[in-house]
Amino acid sequence: MIRVVVADDQPLVRAGLTTLLDAAPDIEVVAAVADGRAAVDAARAHRVDVVCTDIRMPGLDGISATRELSGPGVEDPIAVLVLTTFDIDEYLFGALEAGASGFLLKDAEPEELVAAVRSVAAGNGTIDTSLTKRVLREVVTRRGTRPAVAARPSDLLTPRELDILLLLAQGMSNDEIADELTLEVSTVKSHLARMMPKLGVRSRLQAAVWAYQNRVVDLPD
Repeated sequence: MIRVVVADDQPLVRAGLTTLLDAAPDIEVVAAVADGRAAVDAARAHRVDVVCTDIRMPGLDGISATRELSGPGVEDPIAVLVLTTFDIDEYLFGALEAGASGFLLKDAEPEELVAAVRSVAAGNGTIDTSLTKRVLREVVTRRGTRPAVAARPSDLLTPRELDILLLLAQGMSNDEIADELTLEVSTVKSHLARMMPKLGVRSRLQAAVWAYQNRVVDLPD
């Protein structure tokens, strides 16, 4: 069972998200809260798998909550799925830098939300397809390049890790990467687990952004 905390300061939105996720047979909403501080406290108290949060909330906002739950230096991080809208890009990039594992538009279809929670809980991360190119391009052009600890990515990663990073940056799942490279899914996961600390990232989504920032792959036109 995937245990989830829902955080949104709008009661109707919070209730709707809770009802929708609870209807899934493999998801349980253990707490529905109205601000980031309550989200962090509930997530830690219940040791949930995913926190599904809005960004703009009173008190502790979604970005700060994300940083406390899954940011650099956090032991036993908890995955965060951020719900956003097109008019808050600056907040979106802040949440990415704070360690968010996924992003979804608030007007997404119900089945997309359920799939996103499952993906984030499985460690795969997710990003709304209509946001992908915008997010990557803005992160690369406006946020600059994440400093590397070696001159080239090939100095950081093994050839197989580079292969996996290239496919991950194209949006492939672990299963798809395994099929493409004729590997076991467990082997792909092991490579990812060794790769991400080398890149200084905490999620697949951040690893994909790193690949674009460091010109391992180029943004599509």
